[in-house]
Amino acid sequence: MRVPVSLLGATGSVGQRFVSMLADHPFFEIVELFASEKSAGKSYRESVNWILDTPIPERIGEIQVKSLEHTPSTRIVFSALPSDIAGVLERKLAGEGRFIFTNASTNRMADDVPIIVPEVNPDHLELIKGKKGFIVANPNCTTSGLVIPLKAIMDAFGLEKVLVVTMQAISGAGYPGIPALSIYDNLVPHIDREEDKVRRESLKILGRASKSGVEPADFEIDARCTRVPVRDGHTEVVFIKTREKVSVREVRDILSSFRAMPQRMELPTAPDVPVIVTDDRFRPQPYTDRMNGNGMSVTLGNLRDDAIMGITFTIVVHNTVRGAAGGSILNAELAYKLGYLEV
Repeated sequence: MRVPVSLLGATGSVGQRFVSMLADHPFFEIVELFASEKSAGKSYRESVNWILDTPIPERIGEIQVKSLEHTPSTRIVFSALPSDIAGVLERKLAGEGRFIFTNASTNRMADDVPIIVPEVNPDHLELIKGKKGFIVANPNCTTSGLVIPLKAIMDAFGLEKVLVVTMQAISGAGYPGIPALSIYDNLVPHIDREEDKVRRESLKILGRASKSGVEPADFEIDARCTRVPVRDGHTEVVFIKTREKVSVREVRDILSSFRAMPQRMELPTAPDVPVIVTDDRFRPQPYTDRMNGNGMSVTLGNLRDDAIMGITFTIVVHNTVRGAAGGSILNAELAYKLGYLEV
């Protein structure tokens, strides 16, 4: 029997990904949908401007949408709310004893909120152990793909410095995104607050958890984030200085063989191969690689020596699957299988 769940922010672009990925989920069943007042009282099919290339799931399309003033009846709640709405509401629901799995950034850096990437820091779920209600966050869509190869390299060789330059898809700005005249035939060299999120969230995720919170990892990291005219899929060029001197072959072997708890547990949303390493000089590319592993794998290529830092490579991550809805669903699957969701 599947566990009933609710979804907040169901009509937005990330909310639609949640709906699509949870429609036939083996653990969870969507029974309630919540959105803004203008959508309340309508069926989901009537209220949503569906932008995915798959049809609206038949059963979910008939669910009547409720306003955010209503309280979810389920213990497990997924949140695709905008950050300006999510903060207070998620805290309120957690205080009432609900288990919140959120894509919003508002509460990520709070001491009592773990930012989880299941292949990287499943042990950080200890922060929610024994709590009546809690919030578990997934990271910024850029960070979600970055920290997986960083974890493999850090555990094997240590990290001293990391620099990442991103080329981020327009869907990362939500629907309808940014004006066409700002992005068509153009590149936008700044995304508000994005670089700070990458720095802070990466250090928290790769840090050490304790009862009082998380001690951030002790390597240096900086980021430059840009927006490019790509629909889905963030591309990131990463430069790394490791604590130990390593060869490209050693790094390639570590990345190719990397598997973690979600793969060992065979969680439904987990990819079989979390980091797909390609030797094609012209890969990865968003168009060809964003849906690898059903959108949950990080595809990595152009791995080579770097004259300044030591090692460099390029990754592609699907920003609304691994970087948003899929990451949050995988967090809930992990918590469910580890016994944190007693419902």
